[in-house]
Amino acid sequence: MRLALVVGALGVVFGDIGTSPIYTLQTVFNPSDPHPVPVSTENVFGVVSLVFWSVVVIVTVTYVLLAMRADNDGEGGIMALITLLRRWRGQRGRRAALVLAALGIFGASLFFGDSMITPAISVLSAVEGLKVVQPSLDELIVPITAVIIVVQRRGTEAVGRLFGPVMIMWFVAIGVCGVAGIVDRPEILKALSPTYALGFLVGHFGTAFFALAAVVLAVTGAEALYADMGHFGRRSITRAWLILVFPACILSYLGQGALILDNPSNVSSPFFLLVPGWGRVPMILLATAATVIASQAVITGAYSVASQAAQLGYLPRLRIAHTSESTIGQVYVPWINWLLMVSVLTLVFAFRSSTALAFAFGMAVTGTITITTLLFFFIARWRWGAPLWLVGIGATVLLVVDLLFVAANLTKLIHGAWLPLLIGLAAYTVMTTWERGREIVTAERRRLEGSLREFVDHLRNGKPSTRCVHGTAIFLNRGKQTAPLAMRANVEHNHVRHERVVIMSIETEPVPRVPARERIVVDDLGYADDGITHVTARFGYMETPDVPGALATLDPAATEGRLQLDQASYVLSKIELRCGSAPTMARWRKRLFIATSYITADAAEYFGLPRDRTVVMGSHIEV
Repeated sequence: MRLALVVGALGVVFGDIGTSPIYTLQTVFNPSDPHPVPVSTENVFGVVSLVFWSVVVIVTVTYVLLAMRADNDGEGGIMALITLLRRWRGQRGRRAALVLAALGIFGASLFFGDSMITPAISVLSAVEGLKVVQPSLDELIVPITAVIIVVQRRGTEAVGRLFGPVMIMWFVAIGVCGVAGIVDRPEILKALSPTYALGFLVGHFGTAFFALAAVVLAVTGAEALYADMGHFGRRSITRAWLILVFPACILSYLGQGALILDNPSNVSSPFFLLVPGWGRVPMILLATAATVIASQAVITGAYSVASQAAQLGYLPRLRIAHTSESTIGQVYVPWINWLLMVSVLTLVFAFRSSTALAFAFGMAVTGTITITTLLFFFIARWRWGAPLWLVGIGATVLLVVDLLFVAANLTKLIHGAWLPLLIGLAAYTVMTTWERGREIVTAERRRLEGSLREFVDHLRNGKPSTRCVHGTAIFLNRGKQTAPLAMRANVEHNHVRHERVVIMSIETEPVPRVPARERIVVDDLGYADDGITHVTARFGYMETPDVPGALATLDPAATEGRLQLDQASYVLSKIELRCGSAPTMARWRKRLFIATSYITADAAEYFGLPRDRTVVMGSHIEV
């Protein structure tokens, strides 16, 4: 079972970081870079050493050894850190937690930029290998890339089964090619010494600083190790990284460095030139398969982040399709899928090469890594009670490294680094606007709905007079404090109520999954014989709410009689939003909030309600 998890992790977790050797060194020594790194023996040793120690410090130390220890009931990723901070804020109410949670949301927003750039740069870099085989095929690279992206826009379970074995072949292949290069110029192994990285930074700071903007490409995908921890476990990811992925990638970088030392003209495509002539076409095919896997992994990550954000209240309820009954994490979010496909194709046709896209890529990666590091040390101090001096030293060292990368990528701002910042800012604006608008609508809705207890008391006292009809009605409501608008309208206008009434609230907890025994809480609302019961169903932010399934677990004694669930009517309160004059938000944010509400998934489908027995009653609220 552990071996299966390791193989699974190789196919899902390491696609992005495992394909970085295709374009990292090529980008560092790209002569068209606005701040080019000259090809010299000293610079090659310095760059390869910087790549090695960047991977060690950021991936192995920051993520594998440290960040992956900060989990939210087994789940990792920046959204897990946000939920931990939200829980801390609820317990202690400190302003710092609120600020850091907002910073975490921006980090998650940057991930959406990463999700758009990764498929474009990964697939482009693989297909660019055609230029090495036949330079005349250069004009076909962009069209072929576009076709591959369109074809692979939605993963399947059958393809998913091949991810692990294909990536094993990939890592073995790049490792073997790297060894072949090292054998020709074994002195490249000296680059493993930190003295070369430090000497390059100190002795040639101007050159090394600008090189960092491309060196960071070696750690792209580091966030995936953390984000997918809940699927495969920390041990499986750690073993896969230390035993296969890390050695294979480093051998490839060392081999490419040796190849450049042998002939500086090899900087045009050191990865594919490292492969013997007879093996280049098979390697291009294998690289294309590996980059498609890398793309699919980051796209699936975007689905996961979007669905978690929706569960936590930062995005509207989104329609989510589970594409596999047996494979964890294979979900499909149609709206996010089409947004990503259009965005990726736009990037491919706009930038047209992996080196041009690399200027934009680093900004998204460094921003997310820096925010993750900051949030981790805050949680380490608060949750684990780590000594302040230890947190201070660790945070200072790692944040200095991270901020160096951020500063280097800021120098590429006008050359493409603005793109992920713009995407991140746009996503952040949408998420925070939705959170604020949701608070406003919830407050107004509470006012309109009124107290649930008082409403039940009035029904008990016959005010207003109502007629009881046979059957069961399930009213979905946001909480237990207020009466459902649909039920209030039915009583006040139609003067009828059902024999059995269940007012049901869905609560999303700041944990990935809620145990079945803790799923349901029943309240008779003060009367054990009136047939009106309140049920709270609790789900984790990684779960899809199943209302009929939760109701089926109820004990008839707790609901004042057996519910006729096979014939029950489900009643929803639909709210129509209007832009009002109250100074709750800026007018443009009100319009953004209302526009965002249009992508909200159908409630009946989202909660698994039977459509033929679902009734929707409308109302309107001004924002």
